This record gives sequence, structure tokens and C-alpha cells, in this order.
Amino acid sequence: MPLVYFDNGATVQKPEQVIRSMSQFYEQTNSNIHRGVHTLSRESTILFEQARETVARHFCVANAQQLIFTAGTTDSINMVAQGLAKNWLRPGDEIILSTYEHHSNILPWQIWAEENGGHLKVIPLLSDQSMDYEAFEKLLSPATRLIAVTHVSNTLGLQTDVSRIRKAALQLNIPFLLDGAQSAPHMKVDLTELAPDFFVCSGHKMYGPTGTGILYLSERWLRELPAVRTGGGTIKTVSFEKTEYVEGALRFEPGTPNIAGAIGFAAALDFINTIGMDKIAAHEQQLVRLAQQLLGQLDEVEIYGRSENKAAVISFNVGKQHPFDVGTLLDKFGIAVRTGHHCTQPLMASLNIPGTVRATFAVYNTEQEVEFFIMKLKRVIEMLR
Repeated sequence: MPLVYFDNGATVQKPEQVIRSMSQFYEQTNSNIHRGVHTLSRESTILFEQARETVARHFCVANAQQLIFTAGTTDSINMVAQGLAKNWLRPGDEIILSTYEHHSNILPWQIWAEENGGHLKVIPLLSDQSMDYEAFEKLLSPATRLIAVTHVSNTLGLQTDVSRIRKAALQLNIPFLLDGAQSAPHMKVDLTELAPDFFVCSGHKMYGPTGTGILYLSERWLRELPAVRTGGGTIKTVSFEKTEYVEGALRFEPGTPNIAGAIGFAAALDFINTIGMDKIAAHEQQLVRLAQQLLGQLDEVEIYGRSENKAAVISFNVGKQHPFDVGTLLDKFGIAVRTGHHCTQPLMASLNIPGTVRATFAVYNTEQEVEFFIMKLKRVIEMLR
């Protein structure tokens, strides 16, 4: 049975050049980096730092040292949360999140708030499920010490008005974290233009390997964010009395990093840029528009976050049917979709639903697959009546 893979929001399939780049590293260059003087170590170090430069170019960052390799979005947010908890966040402070947030951009801040008497304030949604920016501006107060919001909702595909968030943050000198897990795979992300204090994303959603991602720090926070993990590679000198740490990205990358993963991530970005992010975005938006049009013709289907300007994400439900039942039957026809709350339970509570069926698209998906999906969904609806 042919596979129609519409679970790209969870992870995408990997191009051959990504797999090949990692295999070549292990077969030909495998060695630890930065501290060896032998040839393999020097070559591995060059490949690793070239990967950092590739990531910097992709995200339009002039100083590659502002990009730290991490295990992914969740890891990156936890690093920021634990670092800010050391010397920026104070008991009683307020952090502003949005209703859209993935659990990974809720839990670290919730833990801090519970331990320090802090408060989480949540930007509500309007009736069309877009973010209520007027309400956001009313949430701001002298106690606000951080704004942490998603760039694109992983459940609805709707985009955040980053310029409006950033303007408010700058006026009040409030650091601003932008979760790019669902924007970076689907649109051009220019960090010089967006200018967040922190930006995070995952490599595995961008055709790269699992267990990879980045944490971008503004020049200020590259200097000021405390490192929360230490070890080999992060230091200049160590004595039992005092340790002096290095500057730049290595201060945040203790121990042996995922060298092959970083190389594979860079190869994935080369794959993206060979095609062109604009072309990828246009292709995916065409699929979204087609899917929304065809789904909209089915009386039993309710689409959430419907918009002509959204990332390659569609969430819907079929009448009163549980999304698990719909997803399970679609799987019998070889169609892979995601079902459930998508790690956005507060959003589901706001919508007063237990979950959705989510179809997410990538560059390799086609209009024919969308039409096949709709045809089989009609069959599923008939089976569930």
C-alpha cells in the first residue's frame, strides 16, 4: 500500500544527502572536535564549525557564534528558562505566553513560576482563533520580564504578528523568545529582521536528523545568559578554586556534541536552499489552500484556524467523531496524520474540544495525495456514520 505521509509537523522524512553526509562523517572523518591536534580531529572540527556557518547563513545571522547547537526546540527552551532563572527572573515576575503554545514552551516557565511565586499571563484568542493583540498589550505591566510565543501554531498553522510583539517588547525592555519549530520548516526566517532575543527550532522538522536543533541568542544574551550545563569544551582554565569559561557558542556546548547531527542539519539546510524556501512555501501553501477548499465542501468537517495565509498545517474534526477513530481509519488507507491534542492541551481547552485530526505538508507532498486523502476521508466518514 502506498504511503501518504501527512505527519510532517511531527517530523519530516530525510533526503538522501542528509543521510549520506552523516554516514560519510562516521565512515571517513569520525573524531572528537576542538581539542585534538591530529588530522581527523581538525577535519571534524572544521566540518562542525562549517555546519554552524551554514545555519547562520540560512537564518541571516552575521555572527555564527550566536547559534548554539542543541538537541532541539524543547532542549533550547529549557536552556533559556534555566539560564534566565539564575539572574533575570525574580520571585513574583510575570511571563506572557499565548494560548497557542506547545507544552514545551509552557512547562519550563510553569515550573519556574510554581517555584518562585511567578505568574503566567496568557494572550487569549479572538472568535476567528487568531491572537488578540489588543488583549496582549493590556497584559503588559512593570512586572513583565519575558514574552515567549510561538511563531506559527503547530496546531492551527496561524502566524504570530512578530513585529507587533517585538515593538511592545522593545518599548518596555522585555526579552522576547520566539519558538520557530513550525515556522522554520515552512518559511524564510530572517533573524536579523525578526530580531528576537531568543529563537529556537528543531532540525528534524527541517529535513535534518532527530536530536538536533538550535538556540539563537542576541548579542546581548550571548554575553549575559548564564550557562546551565558545564564541562569539557566550555572552559579556558580550571582550578579547584576558580574556573574561567570561554566566550561564544562553545560556552553553551559542553562535552561531545552531536557532531554528525550538526553536519546532517547543515546538509538539510543545503537541501532546502537548493530548492529555495520561497518555492517550498509556495508549494505548501498551494496544498493547504486545496485541502481547505476540499475539506470545506464536506458538511461533517469543521476546520480550525481557517486562513489563506497560514503555514502547511490543517486541523479539523469530523462531526462528533473522536479524532483517534478518524486517524486510525485513515491509516488503514495508508494515510499518516496526527491525532490528539498535539501538545497544546490549553488550546484544546480554549476551543472546547479533546483534540483534532492534523494534516501537515512538506515539499514532497503532492496535489494528487491531497485529493486521495479527501477521497479516503469521505470513505471514513461513511464508515463512521
